[in-house]
Amino acid sequence: MSPVVAPRLAPYAAVAECSAGRRHLEPPPNHRSEFQRDRDRIVHSTAFRRLKYKTQVFVSHEGDLFRNRLTHSLEVAQIARSSARALGLNEDLTEAIALAHDLGHTPFGHAGQRALNNCMRDRGGFEHNLQSLRIVDLLEQHYAEFDGLNLTFETREGILKHCSPDNARRLGPVAERFLNGRQPSLEAQLTNVADEIAYNNHDIDDGLRAGLLTMEQFCEVELFRVRHEQVQRSYPGLEARRVRHETVRRMIDTLASDLITASREALRGAGVDSLEAVRSFPEPLIRFSPETARQNRELKRFLRQNLYHHHRVYRMTVKAERIVNDLFFAFMEDTKLLPEHFQVHVRRLAEADEHGLARGVADYIAGMTDRFAIHEHQRVFDLRTLI
Repeated sequence: MSPVVAPRLAPYAAVAECSAGRRHLEPPPNHRSEFQRDRDRIVHSTAFRRLKYKTQVFVSHEGDLFRNRLTHSLEVAQIARSSARALGLNEDLTEAIALAHDLGHTPFGHAGQRALNNCMRDRGGFEHNLQSLRIVDLLEQHYAEFDGLNLTFETREGILKHCSPDNARRLGPVAERFLNGRQPSLEAQLTNVADEIAYNNHDIDDGLRAGLLTMEQFCEVELFRVRHEQVQRSYPGLEARRVRHETVRRMIDTLASDLITASREALRGAGVDSLEAVRSFPEPLIRFSPETARQNRELKRFLRQNLYHHHRVYRMTVKAERIVNDLFFAFMEDTKLLPEHFQVHVRRLAEADEHGLARGVADYIAGMTDRFAIHEHQRVFDLRTLI
């Protein structure tokens, strides 16, 4: 059997040997590329391990089979890396960005982020992409010679999906593109869309598995209905569990295949022949075709209206926001409630910045898993819990 040979990189792909470098100088890695080193550091980080117990839609204690931030990140990496290979992009960079993109997520998913952002509204705000960058630049503390993971510019840039002008000015070169209208690498663009493909489709799977919605309801969505009908025609009498899996599998394949085809056409039409040309182009070049983009928007709208606002999800959202809010203001009022090493972290930040105290408390809460946040809330507020 002939060995599988990785395709040559396209001229507009990111190249590890041409990286813009790391914040702290290091000798080059042995037997792996700079982007492979990034990936390995992310996988070995504490923040990455915590993703196992951070929620997507369902809180981690509700069931072992629902997606969490860790399984989501792995699914994003799989879709993104496969697509990167087809497009001749750098798979290692793509994988590193995909594995790191959710490191800064709070417990309780978007409910936790919304609550923490409300707490921080007059204190600099909170956004999980910025927190992911903060983790890899500062908060992970394993290495003797620097704080953070000291990742390459290209991986850090890909993590930073959104950024306000004020934050961009504060962050410097890694965020300059938000000020001058330039684009990130194609690998970063690809990971962004792969993230959307992954969470839309596994939320369908989890929503069906949880019994919040039925396949009949999802058939209101064209993207789902067409694949569901294909499965029923091909496999009459197939049990519901397999019908669900086959339908979602075909949806992911449809979206990923369209993404690759449409992006190839966009790259060809733009005439880009280098990474610099990609960065200078006025809009992203990784995209769906117009028809598939329309169908994907319909799916997102359906999920928002029917799953994310479902009363069972809403009840957990309210509880999650209350937990985050309670913890934030309790720690702000009395930092001695924090673990000793975080008291030191908070004091150092408070001495350097007027909002440093709040930022340090946000660092602590954002790093919690779902179950740790629940237990910490009990320890702080439940009089029956004395330790």
